[in-house]
Order: sequence, then structure tokens, then C-alpha cells
Amino acid sequence: MSARVRVPASSSNLGSGFDCIGIAIDRWLVASATLDRAANGVSIRRRGTLHAVRVRGDQDLFTRGFRAACAARGVPPGGVSIDAASDIPIGCGLGSSAAAIVAGVLLADAAFELGLSRAQILEIGTTIEGHPDNIAPAIYGGAVLSVHTPSGLVASPLQVAPGIELLIAVPPFPNDTKAARAALPQTLPHSDAAIAASRAAALVQGLASGDAALLGAALEDVLHVPFRRARIRGYDAVVSAAKQAGAYGATLSGAGSAILAIAPRERAAAVGSALLGAWQLEGVTAELIRCTRPVSGATVTELSQSSRPVATEQS
Repeated sequence: MSARVRVPASSSNLGSGFDCIGIAIDRWLVASATLDRAANGVSIRRRGTLHAVRVRGDQDLFTRGFRAACAARGVPPGGVSIDAASDIPIGCGLGSSAAAIVAGVLLADAAFELGLSRAQILEIGTTIEGHPDNIAPAIYGGAVLSVHTPSGLVASPLQVAPGIELLIAVPPFPNDTKAARAALPQTLPHSDAAIAASRAAALVQGLASGDAALLGAALEDVLHVPFRRARIRGYDAVVSAAKQAGAYGATLSGAGSAILAIAPRERAAAVGSALLGAWQLEGVTAELIRCTRPVSGATVTELSQSSRPVATEQS
């Protein structure tokens, strides 16, 4: 049996939603898997931006997702050939790792008809990734809040006001996600934690309402951006240019290197030009991604025996 899946990119954190909020982005990973019961292990053909990926077989995220899904149902994975193509930038804070993990899980789910729910796929993917902020929008689409509870992860869709637009300027250099995570302090003062909590709440309400003051506050993160910004060439200049052009604010997309701005729709074109222009002055030619509409989550678009969407059981 063979299966084909399509998984979106994602931007996480959106400022103060550290490790818990993300939004699907209109860039895609498409992958197919063909089972070969006469073979052992997973072989992968990579195309597009995936050419840049160089990892050992046991660290490969397609493989880890595929095998984890099989293990969840006690099914031996056997041999499988995966063909994957992507236009998601690698290592720039656009969820390329989460997309690969989700693709691997979904390919196993479809090929073996495992019957995994979206909630189970979220749990499996988060266990591999370490946090759900990119995994959840890759699965569900749109903007998603994910919360750890005593009974497991809960993912809830977030409203995004139609009058705002997200713009992401992607430079041609990646950021080391592990190094960015290692730069974070182990503890913060209680006063900083209180600010972080209020700004995370401001992010949820600001996205829903489009309120300028709330979004401006939400994009001034205190948990991770202050410790990561120095790693991104031109960060301060690009953020300042976005604000001067009319953005509510700007921040890292994930851990960077991409920078995300949120702007009123009528100022979006000017903000996009300002993002690119500021980086150009730094000697960097960046690419702009404009998020003008909601993006759907992962789907199974082809099966050898039947076609069906991602499991429809709600989390």
C-alpha cells in the first residue's frame, strides 16, 4: 500500500506565545510512502529545500515519526520508501522539522490504516519535537493554542481577525535551533513571569480582535526573544523598520532566523517592503511570505486503495 500526505509550514510563538501558540503558513511539504515488506528500514528521497538536510538515519524526522506511529499501534514498520519534496525553508523558524514529523506519522497512519486520531497524532509528534507549537498547526491548520493538562495535550483553534495580516521575512541563512534553545536561561524573575503571562493573554485576545495595543504588547516577548535576538543578523533594524512602516510589532518566527510582523491589512504592503528593505541595507536578500488567508492543516491526498482526510476525531 502507498500513501501521500501534504503538510503546511508553521510559525510558532508569535511573540509571547512561547512553545504553545503557532499558525499554519502557506508553504508545503508533500511526501509519499510505499511499503516494501521484503525490505527493512526506511529509505528517503529528498527534493526541494530538503536537499539541505543531512542527518543520520536514526535521527531522521520522517523515520522517527513513521516508526513512532507504528509503535503506538504495535505494528512492525517493516520496509518503506519515502519520497518527499518541500518548499519550506530549513532552519529558519518555519516548522520544517514539525512538518517532517507530522508527515512521517500520517504516512504510517494512512499506509497501515492505524486509525490514529488527531489528538493522538499531536501527542506522538510533540513527544518527538519536544513542544507542540509547530506540531499543532501543522496538523490542524490555522492558528492553534496547545496546552499541557494532567490528562494530556489540549489543542484549541484561535481566531485571527480578518483585518490583520502576518508577514514573514525569511533570510537566506538558518539559525541553529538547538543553540537558540540553549541560550535561554533556566529561571526568570517572578515579575518577568507575570509580564509573560499577561502578554500571552494579550496575544490571544489581540489576534482575535485586531486590537493594536494588545498586539503591540504581545509582540514584545520577555521569555525567549531577548536571549535570541543577538543571534540574528539585522534583527533590531528589521523590527524597527516594520514598526515605522505601520506594523503593530515584529518578532522572531519560532527561534528565527525569519522575522514575523503583524500589521493592519491596509499597511501590509508597506510593512513587507520595509522588512525586505531593512535587511537589504544589512546586505541580506530576504524572501517575503504574506499570510493573507487561513491555511488548512495536513491532509492525506492520495491512497492506493482509497482517499480519506486526516483522522476526523476531535481532540
